[in-house]
Amino acid sequence: MSNSQNNTGSRSTSDAVEILDRVFIGDDLARREAVDKAVEDALIGQMIYDIRTQAGLTQKQLAELAGTDQAVISRLEDADYEGHTMSMLRRIANALGKRVEVRFVDAA
Repeated sequence: MSNSQNNTGSRSTSDAVEILDRVFIGDDLARREAVDKAVEDALIGQMIYDIRTQAGLTQKQLAELAGTDQAVISRLEDADYEGHTMSMLRRIANALGKRVEVRFVDAA
């Protein structure tokens, strides 16, 4: 066995995320789908936060511009929130002079 291989045949790593992925997800497709969904939700929340703060707006100010309330913006920015809708994303984009762009990419 080479230095870069462990006893299961996969290469060794010290990357904590990769180790956790191997241990807790591995080949479990249901877990992989759940993790992928969670990552997507977190990315959307982060993108909303980023464009809001780049515009120099508070959650309340963005909410007023988008015709909603601060609590909605707070939920949308939460990494655990799963209720992002195209309608609300468009409202936020319009309020900030942006547009929403959706892409389909090959699954990894």
